Amino acid sequence: MAIDQPMIELVLDSLACQRGGRPVFEGLSVRVKAGHLLYLKGANGCGKSTLLRILGGLLAPSSGTVSYDGTVLQQHDIPFSAYALYLGHQNALKPIWTLRQNCDALCRIMTGRDAPVERLLETAEHFDLSRLLDQPVRYFSSGQKHRAALMRFGLIDRPVWLMDEPTVGLDSKNRDALAGLMEKKLASGGIILAATHDPVAAAGTDFDVSAFAPASDNSGPFSSAFLEDWA
Repeated sequence: MAIDQPMIELVLDSLACQRGGRPVFEGLSVRVKAGHLLYLKGANGCGKSTLLRILGGLLAPSSGTVSYDGTVLQQHDIPFSAYALYLGHQNALKPIWTLRQNCDALCRIMTGRDAPVERLLETAEHFDLSRLLDQPVRYFSSGQKHRAALMRFGLIDRPVWLMDEPTVGLDSKNRDALAGLMEKKLASGGIILAATHDPVAAAGTDFDVSAFAPASDNSGPFSSAFLEDWA
């Protein structure tokens, strides 16, 4: 069952993560209140994408805790997907399925039901994809695929959104469409964490992930370039 409350707080306490046998970040702590947008900043390889994957439940931290509304998720066996909706670099669309089929499948996984028809139509129109709802995704351009992937944020209710480079491939019209969706989420008391070099909404706070880099050099068996590929 999804957790969805009007006033929430997300707390990361002393998070650390290792990739490829080397630490990516350590001692990472931040508190994000309802209605706030946190822009994850820092050089390539500092762990922005890794942090989002941890919060999305795709990676486990080496140490530290994630608390949502006062509950430490790891201690209560609560799946991260119960509170967060994640979109990474991959669009996670099945090419042979239509856009409608992809949306229905994702909604069934996340909510146990097909996408609500009215909401599906509204979200498709919001991202200028109405005419493509019944077309196989394999015929979409890269920009259309990215907008199709962004539709999840209009279809599935989760109080926390995790977005990795959400503006990639978007023209100004669709950047505005995304900004409108994000601003609506924040106004309703949601939380957004976004790793992006192109801030799409004005009401955000920068958070420098690189400030939590381990105090060590890169002289070990793995180079910084390797870490950039994984972080």
